[in-house]
Amino acid sequence: MSVEQQRVALVDLLDRLLAGGVVLTGDLTLSIADVDLVRVDLKALISAVNDEVPVPWEQPV
Repeated sequence: MSVEQQRVALVDLLDRLLAGGVVLTGDLTLSIADVDLVRVDLKALISAVNDEVPVPWEQPV
């Protein structure tokens, strides 16, 4: 039994990801000598622009 390999262009891959949306999360902690100095929590939603999807913030008049 063989598995077919398909080549997918980067543009096609990005189009598929953005059509459904992508959520990126991450934590970054800077510390010296086991003392946490800075902690950053990152969260981002990346999706394609579409007229059918409402804007999550109010638009200025």
